[in-house]
This record gives sequence, structure tokens and C-alpha cells, in this order.
Amino acid sequence: MELQKLTNGHHQEFQQLEEGEPTEREEFLPHKSDGGKTPQFTDFEGKTSFGMSVFNLSNAIMGSGILGLSYAMSNTGIVLFLVLLTCIAVLSSYSVHLLLRSAGVVGIRAYEQLGKRAFGHPGKILAAVVITMHNIGAMSSYLFIVKYELPLVIQAFLGLQHSSGEWFLNGNYLIIIVSISIILPLALMRQLGYLGYTSGFSLTCMVFFLISVIYKKFNIPCPFEDFSNHTVVSNISIIEGECEAKFFTINQQTAYTVPILAFAFVCHPEVLPIYTELRNPTKRRMQAIANVSILGMFVMYLLTAIFGYLTFYLNTEAELLHTYSKVDPLDTLILCVRVAVLVAVTLTVPVVLFPIRRALLQLLFPEKPFHWARHISIALCLLFVVNLLVIFVPNIRDIFGIIGATSAPSLIFILPGLFYIRIVSPEQEPMNSRPKILAACFTALGFIFMTMSLTFITLDWVYGENRSGGGH
Repeated sequence: MELQKLTNGHHQEFQQLEEGEPTEREEFLPHKSDGGKTPQFTDFEGKTSFGMSVFNLSNAIMGSGILGLSYAMSNTGIVLFLVLLTCIAVLSSYSVHLLLRSAGVVGIRAYEQLGKRAFGHPGKILAAVVITMHNIGAMSSYLFIVKYELPLVIQAFLGLQHSSGEWFLNGNYLIIIVSISIILPLALMRQLGYLGYTSGFSLTCMVFFLISVIYKKFNIPCPFEDFSNHTVVSNISIIEGECEAKFFTINQQTAYTVPILAFAFVCHPEVLPIYTELRNPTKRRMQAIANVSILGMFVMYLLTAIFGYLTFYLNTEAELLHTYSKVDPLDTLILCVRVAVLVAVTLTVPVVLFPIRRALLQLLFPEKPFHWARHISIALCLLFVVNLLVIFVPNIRDIFGIIGATSAPSLIFILPGLFYIRIVSPEQEPMNSRPKILAACFTALGFIFMTMSLTFITLDWVYGENRSGGGH
């Protein structure tokens, strides 16, 4: 078996199974020897535990899109939603398998370096650009939630009926304060593994959100009365069947559900950085982390969607918390849930920032050792750019749509499939072998998703329809 060279000149040997599939040695990459050089990116000696890695990857998967899943279910029905959610979760796990398999063949655990190995320098640039675009969009979406929700929470806690221009109720000031006081210190940590504690707390907040959704199902009657405008508007018996669950539904919004669910499972830019920092890293161990994380988010997504939908049925809106506010704008529990969601999305931003910084380091300083000045400067620049986007772009929905429609299918389907086809040699797996055919079909599916999403956005622009949905 040919030896693979790492960037520091060390050799990584792979054992050969009888059936011809290369597997990593137990350590995957060599530890620092007594007389050797300091480990570089591709042979980093990880120290993050299995549990912390699960927290970080789960937090990367968990996005603001969970607030829109009940609305998605209302447009598909329970059975169709369950089928689609299961398929997307399985495909996402398979995508991680392709990434880890490609990384195992070449001994590289960096998305951008896989792109370089597969397609040369253009492939490296493409991977870095896609990761940067997608994660900047994700960071911006999280800060948009902070910008619009945090002033309302502060206003409610202070008992103010209306904002009279106080600076502490200005969302633009608040996102700058949150970015400097909370996000930046966490983003300056050298290793992603240290964020396992904040990721665990973030997931706890989302579990509280799920418990609240389940609790409210048994405390809100259907039809409910709309108190959002301080007037009672009874919905009783207005629409036939408005409080009946649909098991299978097709309407003009149904086609949006597939991209929404696909985007909700995007975690692939974080997979290889988490793999790099994993203690005792092996492909099987990292795949187990991915499977546990995806399964956990699958359960949370499904329960949130079902109980949210079974609370409001046809009256479910695109943003679930907004629907609860219509029932009782001063509900203490929902106010606490808003705080929990704000904490969760705020603590997710540093986790999403790490892959962007790593992509930029791989692109601009591939041979340079770690340096605090670069580490801090990139974090500051990224937060500065994201804050400018959130403050000065009044309607960033279309920008998010373009980024999501191109980057999410690329990260989940297209790039992992193409990397696998190019990196795994024909001697190991011929192009007509089942794994290569599956990878080719997987890549084609990504192009189909991308075409669908771009078509929906174009229809929105042409017809001016305000189609809402969740995103990652």
C-alpha cells in the first residue's frame, strides 16, 4: 500500500483490507514524536472528547430553521413530512461518510485540502468560498434573530408597552454589544473543542424550547383566540377542518419543504474541524459522532414539528414563536422560550465562525504555523462584516436565499460526492462500482436540489410572492 505524505513531511501508513478498502490506523494521524516537529493542521493532536464533539456538531446542525418546521409540516402532512425528514437525515449521514472516506484515503482532514486534492488549486478555492458564503449567511441569520427578538424581550422584561427610542431597545446597538461581549471572546478560543460546554448549554436551551412546545400543545385550545392586537378575534368554526391533522397534503408550498429540511441538516463545514480536534480519531468514531448528532437533531426536529403543528394546525405560521405570541403576547413561558432561543443562536455563532476562519487560513496562509495575530484578526474582520450586513441591509432575505440555494446543496451533496469520486482511485473502486455510482447519484441529487431552490427564488422575484420558510 502506497504511503501518503502529510504537510509536515511525515508519512501516514494505511492498512489494507483483503477486499481492497484502505482503513486508517487506530490513531489515524501520528502524534508528535519526541524529536519531531510541532504537529501541523493535518496531524493535529486532538484532545476533544466524544461527548463534547457531539455537542459541537449537534449545535452546528441546530439552526433557526427549527422555528419553521411546524409550518413545513402543515404544508406536507405528518406522514410525508416524516418520510422527507428521514430521507434527508439518512442522506446527510451518508454525506458525512463520503467526506470521512475521502479524508481517510488521503490522510487530510480539511475540507479545502480535499478540494485541492480532488481538483487542484481551483477546487481548494471553491471549497473555501462555498464554506465562507454559507457560514456568513448562517451567522447573519442568527444575528438577525438577535436584532429583532432581543429588543422585544428587553421591552417585555421592563414592562414597556411601546419603544420610545431608547438606545437599549435599538437592535443595531444590541447586536454590536452581543458580538463584542459574548461572541468575540468565544470566537477567540484557539480550539473548537473548548466550545463544547457552550454548545451543550445552547442545546439545553433548545430542549427547553421543545419541552415548552409539547407543554403548550395541551394548554392551547383549537381554534384559538387572537390577542396579538389587544383585540379578541375569534377563529371558531371559520374554516372547516382547521383543527384536523392532515397526514398527507400537497399544495403550492409543499415543494419548499425539501430545501428547508436539507438546509436544516447542514453541518458539513464543521465535520472535519471537529474530526481534527477529536481525541483518538478514527473514521468509525467520527461517523458515530455524526450519526448520534444527526439522530438527536432528527428527534428534536420531528417532535417540534409535530407538537407545534398539532397545536395550531392550519393556523401554523412560518415562525412558530410568532404564532404563540398571537395567543398571549405576555405569556411568561413563551417569553422565557424567546430568551432560550436567543441564547442558543448567540452561542452557535462562534461554532459557525471556526470553519470560515479555517477556510481562510487554508486559502491565504496554508503553510504558516498558528499565530494569534491572524487568529484574532480574522475573527474581528468576520464579525465586523456580518454586523455590517445585519445593520445596513434592510431586506437580506434574497441574499440568504441565493446563498442557501447554492451553498447548502454544494456542502451536503455535490462536493462530498465529487471529492469521493475523484479522490478514491479507480484501482480501489472502479467508476462502475456501486459506491462510485451511489456517489454520482448523490451528486446529481444535489444539482437537482440546487435547481429547485433557484427556481423557487426566481418565481418569488417574478411574481412577488412572500414565500416563507425555515432555514439553517
